[in-house]
Amino acid sequence: MAILFNQETQVFTLQTKNSAYQMKVADYGVLLHLYYGKRIDDCDLSYLIQRTDRGFCGNPYEMQTDRTFSLDYFPQEYSCFGIGDYRTDCVKIINANGSCAVDYRYHSYRIEEGKYSLQGLPAFYGDKTQGETLVIEMEDKNTGMKLELLYGILSEADMITRAARIINDSTETIHVMRAMSMCLDFPNDQLDWVHFYGKHTMEREFQRSRLIHGRQSICSERGTSSHQHNPFVILCDPMTSEDWGECYGFGLVYSGSFLAEAEVDQFHQPRLVMGISPEEFNWQLKPGEDFLTPEAVMVYSEEGFTGISHKFHYAITNHLLRGEWKDKRRPILINNWEATYFDFNRDKLLEIARAAKNVNIEMLVLDDGWFGKRDSDFSGLGDWIVNEKKLGGTLKALAEEINAMGLKFGLWFEPEMISEDSNLYREHPDWALRIPGRPGNVARSQFVLDFSRPEVVDGIQEMMFKILDEVNIEYVKWDFNRSISNYFSSGLPVERQGEIGYRYMLGLYRFLENLITRYPYILLEGCSGGGGRFDLGMLYYSPQIWCSDDTDAIERLKIQYGTSFAYPVSTVGSHVSASPNHQTRRRTPLETRGTVAMAGSFGYELDLSRMTEEEQEIIRHQVEEYKQNYELIHNGKYYRLSSPYEDCRATAWAFVSEDKKECLLCAVITKLQANPDAVIIKLKGLEPKRRYRISDKVYTGEALMYGGYLLPIPDEEYQSWRFYFRAEE
Repeated sequence: MAILFNQETQVFTLQTKNSAYQMKVADYGVLLHLYYGKRIDDCDLSYLIQRTDRGFCGNPYEMQTDRTFSLDYFPQEYSCFGIGDYRTDCVKIINANGSCAVDYRYHSYRIEEGKYSLQGLPAFYGDKTQGETLVIEMEDKNTGMKLELLYGILSEADMITRAARIINDSTETIHVMRAMSMCLDFPNDQLDWVHFYGKHTMEREFQRSRLIHGRQSICSERGTSSHQHNPFVILCDPMTSEDWGECYGFGLVYSGSFLAEAEVDQFHQPRLVMGISPEEFNWQLKPGEDFLTPEAVMVYSEEGFTGISHKFHYAITNHLLRGEWKDKRRPILINNWEATYFDFNRDKLLEIARAAKNVNIEMLVLDDGWFGKRDSDFSGLGDWIVNEKKLGGTLKALAEEINAMGLKFGLWFEPEMISEDSNLYREHPDWALRIPGRPGNVARSQFVLDFSRPEVVDGIQEMMFKILDEVNIEYVKWDFNRSISNYFSSGLPVERQGEIGYRYMLGLYRFLENLITRYPYILLEGCSGGGGRFDLGMLYYSPQIWCSDDTDAIERLKIQYGTSFAYPVSTVGSHVSASPNHQTRRRTPLETRGTVAMAGSFGYELDLSRMTEEEQEIIRHQVEEYKQNYELIHNGKYYRLSSPYEDCRATAWAFVSEDKKECLLCAVITKLQANPDAVIIKLKGLEPKRRYRISDKVYTGEALMYGGYLLPIPDEEYQSWRFYFRAEE
């Protein structure tokens, strides 16, 4: 069993293959957290909690003269605001009388086969052979409010998942002002805080710092998980490296505004909470209603950052991604955006398709500009009607011509947006999120549709599905090109305006679920100006996400490096683009652009008609090489071999097959030198005593891992190599 309950000690112990999590029902039903780390049995670790009388740390009333029990410094499972714990908390409720206090105490528990699911929300999954669920029921005896703490155990993945359900069993309406998905207390503050910050066209940059006293957080108030901060953080030992040291990884399965906050208290005890951003959140809960938080997930490893990454990659691949594209080889595509932007017609698209077929690319994706009045980004969003004049005929006819060449056809949508200059806005101005009496805030000259209203979701869905029903579309790129502001919905009363952000996400998830259910054969790629919504929530619906609008190969080294800490290579949309690059104007070799883009779901984003025959031959070779190595790249273990932040000379990574028989080493020179130093890359994940062949040379695994592999002296700036090693039988 993965879930143990010791009736005598009142201790719960949750076990995965290599980790354990422990909590205890203490005095008067207070649920205390005891341990999270390397796997242990059901021994009672509550002896590690020091009970003493501490000044200015109050005590629950039931303790009477016992001043050694305080919620202000005891480790808790789900901390509550207003009852004596002054640290960052999980739940804040405004009661009918205006007070802000809830005091949840243990009531009962139940264990269920299989890992729980969450109605209307994305979540990791696991059947009864893969997972188990613990539900702990809590209650506030003063108000009748109840709480369910949900714990999912995915043993092979070494993952524990968390969610909470707040239930109003009282007779009066209350308001939930804060509802975190998880809380985790640590016994000491000797931890580093790792997170992944950024901006549009430079997402998920790695940053590491020591936890300090007080509160530190990453968050998004943008209505999306955002380019600026990713809902994934790591706490780790200060000595932790890529391959050694204790790490705790945390992710939120949610695509909206979020908060991940760490606080080191007065006694050097860190606490981490993660969940929906409490800013602009106010959920009215009437008697008999409940509120369900998104899922948070936790992974522990003593094998450094590589261990955390491999566990997250395994869990995402096997317990989050769904549908036929989870395991099916994805087509190599070309997207017309950077080749044409809005300036295209039928002839130009067919020219790109013929050129793509000539180099064995498998799909053409038509990006923005095919619908309504849409020759720039100033108009047309919301009018999902084919512009047949621009296309020189129907979209169906265009798709049939492309299919007749032997190519698949894909299409871009931005379903959550509306242009002020659109027929939809003129007919339904109230469908936009916009505060009455205010002009509103536009970004990219567009407003956001109010997906908190079911009729708005249904209206856009009807238009989109009409096109998908009529045309043989096998790929959809779902974009989202601005942050959300102007929170006001004409579909909600005044007292429910604080529910818009969360209801918006429920509407989005319902739309996405309907899409993949109705069209299971469509490969859905998420996008938000690139990586602005690259999160676990979106991966439940789309098996790959456009990693960044920055297609510069050298900048992508950092972007894809940071992304790899949580997200598997298969989820990363990555394309070869033109040189000089359209975002940075940097010139890089075509081979290097291919090397970097192959560390993901591979494709192209350039005008093939402007390429020489020599360049087209390079592309043919890249396409064939990627197909040959697809299983190794998408399903092998990914190793970061050098950091683009620490080694200025070269960035290297590798893919190693599960059976350790194959290895693809990739390296990019990022700095040229006169009289250059030797650049030696040490491989990882090989079988030490095996012999590995590359061309006419043979090396042992231990030689490659402990001695390393010497890179050639580069002939040009930003040169790259791909070295394929195969074990001899």
